[in-house]
Amino acid sequence: MIIGVAGPYSAPTAGERQANLDRMNEAAARLLEMGHIPLIGVNAALPVIAKTPLEDTYKGIMDISLAVIDKCEALLLLAESPGANRERDLVLAKGLPVYYSLRELLK
Repeated sequence: MIIGVAGPYSAPTAGERQANLDRMNEAAARLLEMGHIPLIGVNAALPVIAKTPLEDTYKGIMDISLAVIDKCEALLLLAESPGANRERDLVLAKGLPVYYSLRELLK
């Protein structure tokens, strides 16, 4: 199953943003080990945003992240945040499952 991984990314410091991204990537690695295909919207967005002069980088990140998550068959929501909640709501609106822990995928 193609599973998006969502959680907080935005944070006051670069170190905190990296820690948030690391948590999503660690969860994605576990999903891959379980036989799923993990996708993280912010991973697709950050390299593109870094090469653009956009004033509203949050909007650009969210536009790309939501486009990525729209292609998923489910979502793993690690923790809530405004952006992660938008990804969750998109998946739920399509009638697809949202998981809140890796354990739920073991059932």
